[in-house]
Amino acid sequence: MSTMALPTLQSVAECADFSKVVLPFLPQLYSLPTRTAEAGLDLDALREIYLTTNPLVTAFAFCLFLVPALILVSEINRNYSQVDRLWSILPTVYNGHFALWCRLNGMSTTEVTTVLVFSLIWSARLTFNYWRRGGYSIGSEDYRWIVVRNKVNSPALFFLFNVLFISLTQSILLFLITAPTYIFVLIGTIRDASSFGLPDLAFSRSLLFFVIIEYFADQQQWKFQLAKKQYKETARVPPEYKDIYTSDDLDRGFVVSGLWAWCRHPNFVAEQAIWVTLYIWSSYRAKSYFNWSGVGALCLVLLFQGSTHLTESITASKYPDYKQYQARVGKFIPRFSVEP
Repeated sequence: MSTMALPTLQSVAECADFSKVVLPFLPQLYSLPTRTAEAGLDLDALREIYLTTNPLVTAFAFCLFLVPALILVSEINRNYSQVDRLWSILPTVYNGHFALWCRLNGMSTTEVTTVLVFSLIWSARLTFNYWRRGGYSIGSEDYRWIVVRNKVNSPALFFLFNVLFISLTQSILLFLITAPTYIFVLIGTIRDASSFGLPDLAFSRSLLFFVIIEYFADQQQWKFQLAKKQYKETARVPPEYKDIYTSDDLDRGFVVSGLWAWCRHPNFVAEQAIWVTLYIWSSYRAKSYFNWSGVGALCLVLLFQGSTHLTESITASKYPDYKQYQARVGKFIPRFSVEP
């Protein structure tokens, strides 16, 4: 392992010390473009740069590199869902990068490998769901950006919004939620760090549990939308859904059964829980429960607060009964004390 790439740490607690594991390597970010340009197409030189650069810096540089491309493509196509299309891919790219960097440097990385395997499962599920909804089809755009664009009603202001939030902030966010994986990389350099044990198994299985919850929530939503589409075309409940939905359910226009009877956005709850759990896991291993690597998970929770508010305002404007559903069922946390 190159001494240029990672700090020399004496304890697992130091793995979460921003002043020791991040700040000293920021100069590499400034010099990386020049070094890469000088290497050109020399694969050996590029490999040397990759191995001798701090992996967090490399990931952040790639994150920033994507931003101009996202802005350019979105403005040319007038389609602002470019980051949405990469949402299910980029975190796994970053986790894969950490795993590859460790392997090439000959480091033992049970936790990093476990995170990568989980991340691949998470990506496969989200990518399939996004593809199934037509998200990768030409011209498809998240309806929320269309609403925001209409509300802003100023090309210049929306361009600024695209640059600063849609393309830049969201790209950085998708990098930041994987920062706990870097903590695992650093823990791998500590000789007396505990090995992968029962608590780690519990954390990793919790991640899979939340993916399963997300899967079932999306499946229930998907089935409802298919049934509603057929119902609108035939004015009859499709035979395969008669045991699940009534005509009143489909007339209502939104799903209220299954996991959706417990909270209004079970898929969003699971998605937030995944990245919060990853942060808590790394904090447990680093024995530092409040540290910089949780910024991504915190920002993700805040983002879901804002995006969910926008989503619900749109839904409530379309379906008269949605406000009753809001009053009866909690947004993220079930209201056990409220009678249905």
